[in-house]
Amino acid sequence: MRLGRNWPGALRQAGDYLDRILNGEKPATLPVMQVTKMDLVINMKTSKGLGLTIAPTLPERSDEVFE
Repeated sequence: MRLGRNWPGALRQAGDYLDRILNGEKPATLPVMQVTKMDLVINMKTSKGLGLTIAPTLPERSDEVFE
């Protein structure tokens, strides 16, 4: 399993920062932005290979499941 940042969202935030800098704002005055969306990814094949039991509701709630 992996819980991590949503990369398209992170790149969109980076684009927003770049736009603000190119429009004249000073980088030192920009606020630090937190990650707003996290993705949960589960690799079922690897978990079965390791002998791990995944709760049946967890794959339903995850963003991506690899069989």
